Order: sequence, then C-alpha cells, then structure tokens
Amino acid sequence: MEAAPAPVPAPSLPGSGPRGVLQQNRQFLDFFWDIAKPQQETRLAATESLLQYLRASEQEDELKYTLKRLIEGLGATREAARPGFSLALAQVLQIFEEIPLHTVLQQIKEKHNLERVKKKLFRNAAFGNFFGVLALFQSGRLAKDKKALLECVRLLQSLAQYHAHLRDLPRKTLVDILSEIPEAVFEEVLFSALQADLTSAFSTPEQLHLLLVGIQKFPGVLKPSKLKILLGSSAIVTVENIPRLVKVLKTAARSEKKDRNLPRVGLDLLRVSVKEGAFELFWKEAVENGLLKEKSGPNSYMCYRLLGSALPLLSLDQLQIVLRGEVMRHYGDHVVSAQLPDRFKFAPEMETYVNSFLEGCDDPEKQLAVMIGFSTLTNQGYPVVPSFWKVVKHLQPVVLLKYVDWLKRMFLRPDFDCCLDFTTSRQKQNQEKVNMTQHRVVRLRKWIIARLVSIIDSQGKKEEDLVMDVVRFCFFHAFFETQKPTSEIPETKSLPSVPLDGQSHSTAANLFFSLLQILNSLPVLGDTAEAAALREKHIHGVTADRNLWIYLIIQYASVLLSHEKHVKAVTPFTAEQRAAWDRMLQSLENLQKKEKESRSMEIFAFQHLLLLVGIHLFKTPAETQDLLNDLLNCIERAFDKKSKKKKPDDEEPEWVEVIVEILLSLLSQPSLLMRRVSKSVFGRICPYLSKKALHLILNVLDPEQDQDEESAVVVMEETDKKKKTLLEDTNEEESADSSDNDSSEEDGEEDSEAEKNNEGIDENFRNQLMNVLQAGNALGGDKSDEDVDDETMLALDENVSALFAEQQKRVQAKKDEKEKMRKEKILRRDFKIKVLDLIEVFLAKQPENPLVFDIIEPLLLVIERSMSSDSDKQEQDFLQKTADIFTNHLCRAKQYCRSGGDLREDLHALLESLVKRASKHTDSAVALYYFSASLYLFKVLKGNVARQTATPLSPSKKKLKSSEGSSAQTDQLSGTGILDLKRVTMVYQAALNGFLTRRKSALTGSMFLDLFNRFPVMCKLLIDTLLKSITAGARQHQQVRRKTRKQSCIQQQFGDGI
Repeated sequence: MEAAPAPVPAPSLPGSGPRGVLQQNRQFLDFFWDIAKPQQETRLAATESLLQYLRASEQEDELKYTLKRLIEGLGATREAARPGFSLALAQVLQIFEEIPLHTVLQQIKEKHNLERVKKKLFRNAAFGNFFGVLALFQSGRLAKDKKALLECVRLLQSLAQYHAHLRDLPRKTLVDILSEIPEAVFEEVLFSALQADLTSAFSTPEQLHLLLVGIQKFPGVLKPSKLKILLGSSAIVTVENIPRLVKVLKTAARSEKKDRNLPRVGLDLLRVSVKEGAFELFWKEAVENGLLKEKSGPNSYMCYRLLGSALPLLSLDQLQIVLRGEVMRHYGDHVVSAQLPDRFKFAPEMETYVNSFLEGCDDPEKQLAVMIGFSTLTNQGYPVVPSFWKVVKHLQPVVLLKYVDWLKRMFLRPDFDCCLDFTTSRQKQNQEKVNMTQHRVVRLRKWIIARLVSIIDSQGKKEEDLVMDVVRFCFFHAFFETQKPTSEIPETKSLPSVPLDGQSHSTAANLFFSLLQILNSLPVLGDTAEAAALREKHIHGVTADRNLWIYLIIQYASVLLSHEKHVKAVTPFTAEQRAAWDRMLQSLENLQKKEKESRSMEIFAFQHLLLLVGIHLFKTPAETQDLLNDLLNCIERAFDKKSKKKKPDDEEPEWVEVIVEILLSLLSQPSLLMRRVSKSVFGRICPYLSKKALHLILNVLDPEQDQDEESAVVVMEETDKKKKTLLEDTNEEESADSSDNDSSEEDGEEDSEAEKNNEGIDENFRNQLMNVLQAGNALGGDKSDEDVDDETMLALDENVSALFAEQQKRVQAKKDEKEKMRKEKILRRDFKIKVLDLIEVFLAKQPENPLVFDIIEPLLLVIERSMSSDSDKQEQDFLQKTADIFTNHLCRAKQYCRSGGDLREDLHALLESLVKRASKHTDSAVALYYFSASLYLFKVLKGNVARQTATPLSPSKKKLKSSEGSSAQTDQLSGTGILDLKRVTMVYQAALNGFLTRRKSALTGSMFLDLFNRFPVMCKLLIDTLLKSITAGARQHQQVRRKTRKQSCIQQQFGDGI
C-alpha cells in the first residue's frame, strides 16, 4: 500500500488524466477558475497563460482535460463565464490544429444535449451549443472543414427557434459565418441548407439580412435568375416587395430600440437598393412613405440613421434627393422640438455621420452639397444645425472657399426657395402676426454671421486671404452700408436684396467683436518656414508677415471712412470722434517708425491697446472717444524724449499711471477680449510701473472702497444694454456669473423675508392708518356705535387704498434700491477678480521689484476681510484667487527683491508688524497668512547684501559705526545679509512665548516648524526659550507642546551642523 505508484506517470489513460492533472499542478487548474471570473482582463490573462502552459507541457492528458473543462464551461450558469470559455476554446482550437473540429462539435452537442437536459438547465444548454459553434467559428478553421461547417449551420438553424433565450444571436452568427466563407463553399455546402431561410427572406429581419449578405457576398450564386426562383422576383427592391420590406424594417426598428443603432439589415438593404439602381424607389416608398408615415420614435430614428449612413453611398443627384426630402424636414422638426429638457437628442449622432462622411469624402462637389444641404434646413429662416459645427474642419480648402462664398451670397440675397424651411406645430399655435419674410431674413443673417465667425475659429486648414475676406465682410456689414458700388471695395459690388435693419447691424457688430477675440488668439497661418517659426514661438494674433490682424482691420476701416461717396457708416462719427480717429492713425504711424528701436516690445503692446480701443469707436463712439484721447495723450508723453528733459509737473500724472487707469477702465467692461488684452499690455509695462500706478490697482482691492459710493473706480452697471452687448464675447467665462446669480438669488430671498418682517412693524405706516381710520370714524369715539353712511365708507375706502398704494410704492422702492445695491456689489466683486489678474501678472513678471512689498498688506487685508464676512460663492472665488496669488506667487516665489538695502528699516518694521498681528489674531487660518508673509520678508532680508560705500569714513564715524553696528557686522559674517538678527529674534521669541503660554493662541506649531525648517539659524537662538519653558512650571498640555518644539529644534541643529 505504501509503495503504490501515483497516477501521474500514466497521462495517456483516459480515466486517470484529470486526477493526474489535479495531483500534478494546482496552478494549471486555477486557469479555469480565472477564465470564469467576471473581469475581462482576468479572463484574457488566464487564457493567455493557459495557452502558454499547454504549448510548454505538450501532455495529452492536460489537453484532453482542457477541452473537457472548456466545453463544460460553455453552458455555465454565470453569463460572464460563457464568453470566457468560448474564447479560450477558440484559441486552443486555433493553436492545436490536430484537434478535429467535428469531434469537438460532437462533444459539445453531447454535453449540452437539448433533448435530455432538465428543464431548469435548458437555457444554459442552449447557450452552451451556441457558444460552442461560436468558438469553432472564431478558431478560423470552420471554412476548411465542410462537414463541421454544415453541422454548425444546421445547429444554428435549430437554435434560432429558441428566440426567448437566445434572441437573434444564432441568425447573426449565421450571417457572420456566411460573410467569411468562400463562394465555392457556399454554393457547394450551404446553399441547399439555407434555401428555406432564403426563400422566406421577407418574414424576419434576420432572414432578409441573410439574403442581403448572400447577394453582396456571392453575386455569382444568387443571380437574378436564382432570386426569381427563390422570391418570385429577380430583385429585392421592387414595387411589389415594398410593403413587405417596410414591414421587416419596422420590426427591425423596434428590435434596436434600446441599442439605438441602425439595424444591419437596414444598411445592407440600402446598399442593395443602390446596387440594383432602385434607390429612389426605396427612399421614396419604403422610407418616406413607409417608415416615416408611422410617427413613432424607433421608425423616425431609423430613418435618420438611414439618412446619415446613405451619405457615403450616394451619387451627387441622389444626395440632392435625400437632402431635400421629407426625412430631412422631419429631422429638422425633431432638432427644434428636442431642445426641450428630458428629450432624446439625435443631433450629436447625425453630426457623427456627417463628420465621418466629410472626413472620408474626396469629392469636393459632394462635400459642398452636404454642407449646403444641412445649412438650408431652416426653421423659420434659422438653420437647425449649430452655427459652430466642428465638421467644417474636414472641408477641403476649395470647398471651404466655395462654402464661404455661398454663405455671403445667402446673407446678401436670402433665397428661401432653396431652403427646406418648416414650422413646428408649437410655433404654428403661438404664431403672431409679424412680417414672416423679414423675420426669416433676420434669423438667417444672424446664423450666417455666426457661422462665418465659427469657420475662422475651427481647426481646419485656412488661408490668410480667406480669414481677411471673412473679417472684411463681417466688419463692413456691421458698421457700414453701400451707397454706390466701387471696385476699390469688393463688399460694395453686391447690394443686399433686403436692406439690413438695426437688429442685423447690431448682431453683426457683436459677433464681429467675438471674431476679433478669435483673431487675437489665432496661430500664425500658412505653410511657409516663417509661419512655422512663429508658431513654434507660440506667437498669436499676427499674420505671417508679423502684422497684427486688428491693424489690418483698422486699415480697412480707414479706407471705408475715406470713401464717403460710396459707403456710409451706420452710426456716423462726429467731428470730435473723427478727429480722435485721425489722431489715432497718426499715432500708429509714429509708433511704427519707433518699432525698430530698443523698446520694440513696449511699442507692440501700446499698438495693440491703441488698436483695440480705436476699433471700439465704431461700437460705442461716445464712451470710447474720451478713453482714446487719454490713451493718445499717454502714448505721446511716454515716447516724447523732449519731455524727459523738462521739469516734471507734479500735477500731471505719469504716462504709466494713465495707462493703468485705462486698463482698469477696460477691465470694468464685460469683455473677455478686453480682459486678455489688458493682461497682455500690462505685462509689457510692468518694468516701468511706478508706486502711484501700483496703488491705483491696489486701491481697487481695498475693502474700504466698497463702503464709498463715489469710488474712484467706475464700474459699469449691467443693464439691458449689457445683455445685448454680451454677444460680442461668446466665449466669456460664465461659471462665476452663474454662481453669482445663484448666490444673489439666495440673498434676494433673504432680503424679501427681511422686508416682510419690516413691513409688519412699520410704526409710521401704522400711525398713518390709525389716523385715516379715526378720521372716518371707523374706530372708537362718541359715534362709534352709530351707523356710518355710504359716502363716508367710500371716502374711507379711497383713503385707505391710497395709503396702502403709497406704502406699497415705498416698499417696492426699498426693494429696488436693495436689488440695485446687490447688483453693484456683484459687479464690484467681479471687477476685483479681474484686477487680481494684474497683480498676478506683476508678481510673475517683476518678482525682484521693490514694489512687491507694497502688495503684501493689501492682499492680507482682503484675505482677512473675506474670511471674517459671510461670503457667497463669488466671494469665495475672490478669496481663493487672492490666497492663491499671495501664497504661490508671492510668499513661495523663487525670485525676490535683492536690492532692498535702502528699505532695510521699513522691511524690519513690516516683519515685526506682521508677526505681532499674527500673534494677536483670533483666527489661525488668517494668522497663517501673516506668519507666511513674515517668513517671506525674513528670506528677503537674509538674501540681500548691504551696500558698501566707496567714500572713506572719518575715525569718529568709524568708531560710531563700530559700536552701533556691531550686530549688523556680525550678521554679515554669519551670512544673514541685511537681516538684523537680534531684532528679528526678539520678535519671534515674543511670538513663541505667547504660543507656549497662551492656551488659545492663533499661532500653531506648524508655523514655527516652518520657520525652523526654512531658517535653521533660528533654532539655536530660540532653543533656550523652549528649555526655560519646559523646566519652568507649566501645565501638562504646555509641556507636551514645548517638548515637541524642542525636539524639532535639536534635530534642526544637529542635522544642519549648527
């Protein structure tokens, strides 16, 4: 018994194989457990490991056991396990070609016998047969084994009857098998077996799909004569077959309702109709008069998917039929109706179809036809496709040029005969008596201008000539009108068939400034080496020859203004405005002459600002005129060399101060373009910023300014005019605005509740009401019990009504005043957030400027006030941005001022003040910012070197210097720069004592750890304070705190060798 041999040495015995495997290698059996797991990655890894193991072992018993386990797993109860075992079986059969497929199929049918299986396991057995056939097919060997192929097809045909369990999986697999076998094998083996299915092709979508695949795959077998025998007609798409095709398509549409895909039978039927030359019959009768007539979601969406799928298959004439048919009109109605919430939107899927077609289409005519076809699908004149359509990027350059020309022609001469216009049922019910022709023209022109702007903003390849052509067109029709055509101005050659009204001009003007913003960030266009070099430098907003786009627009505007006989401005300039314009042109000319001098970058910035302000003369001439004159005066002072030799006038501000005031004025406007350009220009003038100019910016951030109604900074109020002008910045950042509105609504609700409470206790109103009632004898008195006549009651009612009406007006006036103040507060806060951009730019561009020290206290004051107040979402954003700038751009800046020798005393006083304020504060979060600022000043003082004077000192002065400045000399020797180490040590020592002795201190241990880590020299100077505090009488919590500080100090001392 003890010498009995193990079963492992007999692998060839069928009965001992699995047992031998079990005793041999447990890891081998774990592969099958992993194949059955629900995670796909685990199943794939286990399959790969099993194959590698079988290749290496080459043992017959393991291979047999593998087949047995995989076949058993095909009918597993867990649905995730079946595909894993099927795939593993396919891979095994593909690698080990010596395994006969017919034998494996017999084992599958025997293991999962549908006749002998129990009823509760019938579903698993059905899936076992199906996944077994699928494994044989995926092995790639089925087409070579005709006997196994025929049995697999027959098995799939028998499985098709169990639709409740397998759905249409057997039919789909049959189609897949049919698409992979050669024509000779089909004719020899499968045609007879599939003849019954082919004859009943119009019964189900699966059988029709099988026939359609056969027609496309085996045209030599399924000839028209053979189809005549099978179907009674030599073609699929015929007038007689249309009703049956519609019935099958409806069934297929319902079956794909959840998947939201085009049934494969629909796409194949579309292809066969094109091949048979019967597409028009199929589209008109089967789709438009068949599927589309029954107004149901699945049918409509199938029609839309057929439309999108048909685009690559059709000729140019067939495309015109589809793009101007009822399916397109029905799709447009869906797009407009689906804008309501909780509606399924098909537009993104249609965009995918069009995008795929344009990307793969090489025919320019077809590309143009599709773009025009979708652009002419209009709802009361307004196209249903979005004005910003990403598919434009796939247009060929010649097609893009033709499309732009078509858009311009439609703008000038709207042709609604070529449009597929419709009106929704809701619009018909709510339709007002308006001039529909003019209404449609206005809507179409609005969309066309927006589309032209979006083309410039698209990612496709564009030429500079095309961009400039669009810019000229938009600018001309925004601000000018044609009086007489001239060859010098191409935009005057074609007059509008319907004159532009004020709304169209306003819309074009707003969208033009959106285009201006796009041009400001547009990369350099062109394929030249110069253009590529500029793109590598990330230069934007210029042409290949380095001209600003906005400068070219100014030149074009100057040409238009000089042709007064041929064109006229929509809003003509006054004499003063025209003088400001001419003066701007002269200043630009002077700046260009100075461009090659040393200050070329500054000149570029001034040019940009001047051009931006100048172009706004056409939109808001009255407001822009004064701003432009101020800017011109500033530029003249900045570049006038003679003025430097004159004595400065104290009353007149410096040019940099005027520039800052202009930038602040620009930031107050609701324009993203203004915000970006202001930041760009401010970055150029940062090196020349004066203290007064910096304080103009800091005064805006001063919280005390909020209490002053007559603030020096004027913030534009958002009125109804602003709502109209917001179109000029379609890419404006609106996340803060939305959050502000939410918070403001909450504030409004609180205000209304408060006012209701106030109304209840209005003593003045109560007294007035009592007087009115007493005057009418409605309250007690000598005649209180007597009846009051009707005239007296009517007079009393009138007096009471008048009193309540007056009170209501007062209440409403209070509400309006509070609402106005709330809006002004939101605007001021939004303005401050924009002004923080300038602070951020200054700290990034000029970290070594001594003016940085003037920023510390204003930012701290903002942080302190924001943290102590009840803040809404906008206030929190303002606080977060301020704290981020203060922490990351100021305190943690790697570069800092190294020329602060003259500011030594001021910096020490500021450091001392910051530490004391941090110690006295009650909020640790605010104290942390004060303490961090003190560490920043510590770093600055330590990193600066005291100036060495060249003149020799007298003996007495030397002696005095030696006695009074001994500590400073010691500091220099120890590498502490201009830092007064003794004075600073006393400051931090007092703060440390307060931290160790006060139970409720705003200072925290992490603050002093940061001090010790960054400046180890302080460890040696403050460790005695810690030792005295520990040895002296102290409470337990104080001893723990002090011992922790002491341990950190000792580590810093010995770690840094102090």
